[in-house]
Amino acid sequence: MLKPLHKNVVLKKVEEEKKTASGIILTQAPEKKPSLGEVVAVGEECDKNLTVDSKVVYKEYTGTTVKVDDVEYIICEEKDILAVVE
Repeated sequence: MLKPLHKNVVLKKVEEEKKTASGIILTQAPEKKPSLGEVVAVGEECDKNLTVDSKVVYKEYTGTTVKVDDVEYIICEEKDILAVVE
């Protein structure tokens, strides 16, 4: 597992599927997708409001993508997280 240092956060990208009532999967153009992620780990110096398992919106072209055990993670700075989804 990854343990972020300083004010860094490890995110796992959240892929949301939109389905109609009849089960048809709707797709969106890539530029229209929101950058949603789930917090996997938080650095020691991060704000206490940011916790593991929180869903967040982050800047679109931020962070470093890392693949560990076939799972893709994004390591970004805390300041690149724009909002927590409640």
